[in-house]
Amino acid sequence: MRSQRGFTLIEVLVALAIVTIGMAAVLEALTSSARATLYLRRKSFAEWVAINQIERVRLTGVLPRAGTSRGRVRFARHHWHWRQKVIATLVPGVERIEVSTRPVKDPDGHEWYATVTGYMGQAIEAPNPLAPQWIAGPISGTPAGAVPGVPPAPMTQPLGLP
Repeated sequence: MRSQRGFTLIEVLVALAIVTIGMAAVLEALTSSARATLYLRRKSFAEWVAINQIERVRLTGVLPRAGTSRGRVRFARHHWHWRQKVIATLVPGVERIEVSTRPVKDPDGHEWYATVTGYMGQAIEAPNPLAPQWIAGPISGTPAGAVPGVPPAPMTQPLGLP
């Protein structure tokens, strides 16, 4: 009787097919992960562009007029479109600023990657009778829980330690 050594051709082909299917799944997972990472990177940059645009408006110190404006800016070695909507709120003197952004060259065809909302205004709040009345000058009196006439004990341990 003769013993067999090695694998038959069918066994090798089946093993190769299993390895090929496994490698295809791994490559698909890596591609999907890379695509998601790039999208999230663009989305983060788009949010920063929108926040920067709102801060640009705030730093002018001038309340913007209601309406829509558009622009283009370079950020993180890419060009970005932004659309700014200024909407009057129910509070007189306060405007809502909504900025939407997307890359100029959008490979995925998304409409807007990010929308950020901010508020700007010159409204002054009426005094609140329930708000604490802060005093100017040093605080005098005995702290709560202290015995009048007895100095507080010196602290021998740092706070938070037993």
